[in-house]
Amino acid sequence: MKYAVAIDIGGTNTRVALIDEKLNIVSREQFPTDNKEPELTLNKISDIVKAFDKEITGIGMSCPGPLDLINGKVLTPPNLNGKWHNLEISKVLSEKTGKPVYLDNDANLAGLAEAVVGEGKDCKIVQYFTVSTGLGAGLVMDKKIYLGAHGFANEVANSIMMQDGPQIGNILSGGIEAISSGTAITERAKRAGLVVNHAGEVNDLAMKGNKEASEIMKDAKNYLANFIALIYGYADPDIVILGGSVALKIEGFVEEVEALVKEKVYEVMKPYVKVRKSTLNEDSGLIGAGYLAFSKEK
Repeated sequence: MKYAVAIDIGGTNTRVALIDEKLNIVSREQFPTDNKEPELTLNKISDIVKAFDKEITGIGMSCPGPLDLINGKVLTPPNLNGKWHNLEISKVLSEKTGKPVYLDNDANLAGLAEAVVGEGKDCKIVQYFTVSTGLGAGLVMDKKIYLGAHGFANEVANSIMMQDGPQIGNILSGGIEAISSGTAITERAKRAGLVVNHAGEVNDLAMKGNKEASEIMKDAKNYLANFIALIYGYADPDIVILGGSVALKIEGFVEEVEALVKEKVYEVMKPYVKVRKSTLNEDSGLIGAGYLAFSKEK
């Protein structure tokens, strides 16, 4: 049996998992990320990898973006600071572990997992979106992540969908993440004077007839549907898969978005529109990272 290591570095926690060639998670560990000093985190990862009593073929790693995926480099993620910025993380961790390290972002790796063992396993072209705290995406063709010319393919958060639209964090005004992400839904509701803690509560108010909440949820679904319809017109995927807390926890969200997408494409394309929920749990990124490592060894 062959094994790979999957790593998910987050701004709060880091997860390290041992993955077998059937993509089962055999063992895992989690510890707090030092989001200013990478050396401490990378040393801890290296210690865990070396403690796995298996022959490891390679390491797949997820990091917050933006990333330079061509050169295996962390750029300027907002939740990792200090010496993390512009760190050649693949090279550094490879030197520490003695294993090849392959870097990608969480949405790409979750999309890869969906294409290999999830809802898209029987499909050629799989488009994945995570609709959660933020809004990320990954395009997988023939079980391979499409990176683009410079590694920035599917960095969609700043794609402007609404003229003079809402703005959150460092996302441009009217960017899709500023409209359809969980953070956007919650922040827009708070600005409207609603007392809410997360997008699910905004949806609850909308279901009870609250006008402001209804408009916010309508925008979130409608503009996401606009974006997905654009993807169908541009890339013609076999399936679009939605993951993340907003998509999975808000009842009817995915089904309503699919119905809206069908209203926004050519009649001849309607039968091919398929928007589905992710059936993988929060481990999809780890599974995708493991598969990435195995695929590089072929």
